[in-house]
Amino acid sequence: MKKQLLHTPEGVRDIYNEECEKKLLLQSDLLGILKGYGYHPIQTPTFEFFDIFGKEIGTTPSKELYKFFDREGNTLVLRPDMTPSIARAAAKYFMDEDMPIRLCYMGNTFINNSSYQGRLKESTQLGAELIGDSTVDADAEILSMTVECLQKAGLKDFQLSVGHADFFQGLVEAAGISEEDEEELRELLANKNFFGVEEFAETLNLKAELNELFHMLGSLNVDLNDLKRAKELAASYPRILAAIHNLEELHKVLEVYGIQKYISFELGIISSYQYYTGIIFSGYTFGSGEPIVKGGRYDRLLTYYGKTSASIGFAIVIDQLMAALSRQKINISIETNGELIVYTKANQAKAILSAKEKRAAGTPVETILKDDTKTNEDYQNYAKRNRIRTVTFMED
Repeated sequence: MKKQLLHTPEGVRDIYNEECEKKLLLQSDLLGILKGYGYHPIQTPTFEFFDIFGKEIGTTPSKELYKFFDREGNTLVLRPDMTPSIARAAAKYFMDEDMPIRLCYMGNTFINNSSYQGRLKESTQLGAELIGDSTVDADAEILSMTVECLQKAGLKDFQLSVGHADFFQGLVEAAGISEEDEEELRELLANKNFFGVEEFAETLNLKAELNELFHMLGSLNVDLNDLKRAKELAASYPRILAAIHNLEELHKVLEVYGIQKYISFELGIISSYQYYTGIIFSGYTFGSGEPIVKGGRYDRLLTYYGKTSASIGFAIVIDQLMAALSRQKINISIETNGELIVYTKANQAKAILSAKEKRAAGTPVETILKDDTKTNEDYQNYAKRNRIRTVTFMED
């Protein structure tokens, strides 16, 4: 029984010592980037009412939520996603604000999925939400922050795949696809089964231009010439055409930011979150099978909470990012500092007062009453394991 108490449930893990210090340092560095763009920190509860993440909002499926009840019988859930929580808070506290609201956050999310290949059920997300701005400029700002965060983390080789929700929805609408067939198509795209997508399109008896647009769903890197061609094909389909125009305008602003080399357009990108209405993006790098960042525009989400406001945001999955950094041998440098004072009983007052003075001056100091069964080398090794720079012995 005692042995069992040492283990954690499936899908969660302890983070301690050096790894924990690196994670905290990384989070602090990334929050610094977001604050540099004028984003203000917000913290929302770890659990919320079930309706905040209800089916009509288009977030995590009910079966993947951790659900429980309060004393009044209300159904509560551990948050699976930060965005609906922040949308609720923004609607509550900024209902009458008609200027952009910039919020950033860091917190843990919980998804009761089927664990495989080490996928965590509890993970840390860090991100930002820009509420009240419907412009392409806002889209570009969010993507720029994402790129700067990944650069700050130490990544050099990464890519953000950017698509548009209305390209897919416009195709579904123009082709008259049923809800059931739409789910099948979504599953094919989610699994990157582009051969299956082409087979699916062949069963629809589409017009030539619509059929060619369907085939673009399978292109992983759409360039400006492809967008130009898509625009020609979509001349009779306003929703698809508007999505392509939006991506072209976005590319122009990304060139101003100088980050276009990190961006690739992928027209077939979709999200399991149904609340996205504009651009959708995911970030990938070597050493991570899962996206390290996800984001997109959700112009209708806040209406569920009573506020009409265009919005866009992103979330970096810190655990995935750290795993990628480790596999790419990119080190998060932790400074070796501080002092260890090892003292005998006779030097107790001297050691305590010295440590107090040094801490007041900003130096971390650890004190240990000397154990006669341990050698000075034992204490030196202890300091080394804990990255303590200086060891001072106060002996008789």
